[in-house]
Parts: sequence; structure tokens; C-alpha cells
Amino acid sequence: MLSVVNADGTTANGSSLIDEIVREGARRMLAAALEAEVDAYIAELADEKDERGRRLVVRNGHHQPRKVTTSAGNVEVKAPRVNDKRIDETTGERKKFSSAILPPWARRSPKISEVLPLLYLHGLSSGDFVPALEQFLGSSAGLSPATVTRLTTQWQADHKTFGERDLSATDYVYVWADGIHLRIRLEEAKAAVLVVMGVRADGTKELIAMADGYRESSESWASLLRDCQRRGMRAPVLAVGDGALGFWNAMNEVFPETRHQRCWVHKTANCLDSLPKSAQPAAKKAIQDIYNAEDKEHAAKAVAAFAKQYGAKFPKAVKKIVDDEDELLAFYDFPAEHWIHLRTTNPIESTFATVRLRTKVTKGAGSRAAALAMVFKLVESAQARWRAVNAPHLVALVRAGARFERGHLVERPKAAA
Repeated sequence: MLSVVNADGTTANGSSLIDEIVREGARRMLAAALEAEVDAYIAELADEKDERGRRLVVRNGHHQPRKVTTSAGNVEVKAPRVNDKRIDETTGERKKFSSAILPPWARRSPKISEVLPLLYLHGLSSGDFVPALEQFLGSSAGLSPATVTRLTTQWQADHKTFGERDLSATDYVYVWADGIHLRIRLEEAKAAVLVVMGVRADGTKELIAMADGYRESSESWASLLRDCQRRGMRAPVLAVGDGALGFWNAMNEVFPETRHQRCWVHKTANCLDSLPKSAQPAAKKAIQDIYNAEDKEHAAKAVAAFAKQYGAKFPKAVKKIVDDEDELLAFYDFPAEHWIHLRTTNPIESTFATVRLRTKVTKGAGSRAAALAMVFKLVESAQARWRAVNAPHLVALVRAGARFERGHLVERPKAAA
């Protein structure tokens, strides 16, 4: 509600009436966007019910009000609350709704450059931006549908430039790869966004490549990696990914000298799927004992203990660990400070958790190229907040061929000695 206006055009707190109008517009837009996001999330999960037929995901009032800094100043927001009773089979914990528009920790609204692609991916056409952003900014100047269309065209050009840039000047020592399924305007139901992220020699993380393809297709991954190689990318020392990816065959073809590390999060989930629910908590703890071991020798003993405990009753589950033991334990041959980064594809998963959409596939205006460009712009914005790996100074030693045992440097390369 707007404040009482004084004769000089100011309100009781000294701000101008225009400021008040803009802040009120920002508050209403943010509130409406949050409500719409929750409605879409609940609608998508409407079929998830318990044994009594009751919905597992429902609205549950609102969180306590909090002030958020926007381009229009500080506004007070009451975010809707969701009661999600579903259980994550991997962690055994309750699932939680997290707003992509305003995460729980956020005290500042995203920049307009981040809001536009997010709205686009939620299915808004260019014409929908104008009234929405008019409330947010207090003016529609420069925000005509034609202007928004020019922006989306520019973002496609940015994505194209990114995909053609020279990679010869950058050395990626570690890489993560994953195929992310997003509910965006992709033409094929099984299509995925193929993502490769890397760690530069200075320890900083960077998006290397992003393209559409098929997550399990070796040819899709080989095409992406061959393109990176053509543009000058050097073979990384270690690659991290899910065992189900066609990425590994492609990596053997394009960069055969690169070592492989299977993601423990994906492996744990796959292994637990082969076990009855009653056995999963203890098995999960036994698996954690492997990748949390103090060194490779103790990890190998933990693998043997897991096989002995579960091999007779659940050979399929044990086979998933034992058959890939070498590639699951590869991270132990690198600096201990890097282990937490190298044993999972979490750098990709955590980034795309803020990009992944909860709305159903839309069939509105827009192309696959435009949608992928929007995802690229969101990841590009997120990249500015990525932190370097622990002990970044050790990354260059890894590239130089230094040898590590039990996570500690035991032999420096001759050039660095």
C-alpha cells in the first residue's frame, strides 16, 4: 500500500512518490512471480500421492516476510511455502522446494539480465515481458516486444560466439561432464543439454562447452569433444562423469590419455536402486566409507568389505562397485585438497539446480536454439559466483606430472623441482 503524500511530493519517510510507486510495483511483480512458480511446481507434482490418495506436495502458507534489495530499492516479500512430503531415495531425506527466482538465502533480486532468460524458459513470450518488467522497473521504456526479441537474438549470437571461441590458450586440467535434462523447448523428448565444465591451471572453474544432444549417445559427446579439440583444447588429466554417459567412449576416442573418475553420487544412486529399501541405509553408509576413506588403500579395503557383506544376497549391487573400482577410486591419486571436487559431478549439478525448470514443456514461441541460448546466459551469470578449487596452486603441479600418494605430494616434476 502506498504511503500518504506530502505537499512537496514526498512521503512520510522522505522518499518520492515515484520511488514508492516503483517499489510497490517491484513488490507485486516479485510476489506474483513467486506465487506462479509455486503453482507450477505443485501442479506438476499433482499426481504424486500417498497410500491414502493424499497429495504429497501442497501449499503451506507463507514464510516470514523479508526485505529484498531490488533495482527499485528495498521491498518486503512474503514467499509462499511448500509442504513436500516426498522422500529422496538416495539421501533418505525429505525433498525441498527451492525457488529459482528467489532462493532462501537471497537478499538481492537477480539482475534484469538474469530475469529475462529465466522468464523466457518458463514459457513467457516476448510480449509477456513488457507488462512484467514494467512493474519491476516502473517504466516500459526500451522494453517493447521488439527490444526483447533483439535481446534474445543477441544472446543466441553470444552462445554461438562462445561455442566457436579459441580454446588453445586455456589449459583445463580437470573436467566434469554431464547430460542435463531440462524442461525447455527441445524438439526431442530424450534430448539433453550436454555440459562440460573445467578447472583451469590457476584453479578457477569455467564452462567449457554446452550443446544439445543425447545424454547416452557416444556420437553426441564425441561431436562435442572433437569440436573442443579442433578449437585447441588440450587433453585434461582427469575427467569426472556418470557411468551411464556415452561420454566415456567419446573421451577414449578423442582424448585417450585422460584418466576417468566415475561420479560417486550417480554410482550410489544406481547401486541403491538394486537393493531393497530395508537394506539401503546400511549399504549407503558402507558406500560412503569407501569414498570418504583416508586414502586409496583404505578405500580398497572398504570395497572388499562391501563386497563381502552384500555379495551373496545382492550380487548386482556389488558388481556395480567392484567392476568400476579403478575408475571410482582414481581421485585418490590426486591432491587430497581436490578430492571433494573430483569424486562427483556436483559442480555441474549444483549449477543447474538453479537453472532446472519446474514447469511443463511449453510449446510457445521460441526455438531450441533460443532456449539453449537462455540456458547459456543463466550459466554464464552463475559462473561469476563459482569459487576456485581448494589449494588452487596444486592444479598446475598436477598438469606438470607431479605424483601424489595418500593425497600428498611425493614427487615434483623435474621442471618444478
